Amino acid sequence: MPFFPTDLQGVLLFEPSVFKDDRGYFFESYNEQAFAKQGLHIHFVQDNQSFSTYGVIRALHYQLDPNAQTKLVRVLQGRILDVALDIRKGSPTYGRSYSVELSADNKRQLLIPKGFAHGFSVLSPTAEVSYKCDAFYSKADEGGILFNDPALAIDWQIPADQAIVSPKDREAPVFADCRNNFQYKG
Repeated sequence: MPFFPTDLQGVLLFEPSVFKDDRGYFFESYNEQAFAKQGLHIHFVQDNQSFSTYGVIRALHYQLDPNAQTKLVRVLQGRILDVALDIRKGSPTYGRSYSVELSADNKRQLLIPKGFAHGFSVLSPTAEVSYKCDAFYSKADEGGILFNDPALAIDWQIPADQAIVSPKDREAPVFADCRNNFQYKG
């Protein structure tokens, strides 16, 4: 199970080994032992799944400590642009984002640790996204950042006139004003 580092320390691209034959394919989408061999000791406690149509942008979300979440994101159907944003104060990559296309075809997954905001845009007619979390949802600790904050300059690969964004996400604060208690620990 190969793991590939990204430009953001701690954010990993995971490409599982896929075994194909004339019947179809098989792969392990998660294997605790394989993750542990990479030094990743994560106890996932919740799985989430969403269905969205083209142009939907679900972003940028996170939970504050002590209920921060590590997420392992994958696509079951369709394709998305998945985005992680470093919000750890003092980090050398603070305020930088990493984007990657995840799809049912490429079977890639993105591991997003605590201290990062997360979001995605739907690039296909529809998409089903599934992600594992290592902490339960806590409404009191949820945070958000405006998806189109000019200071972040994230290209969601969706034309502005076709973007479908929830009222809550449209009203999120800009990055400079977001609620944030994460500190970079080197």
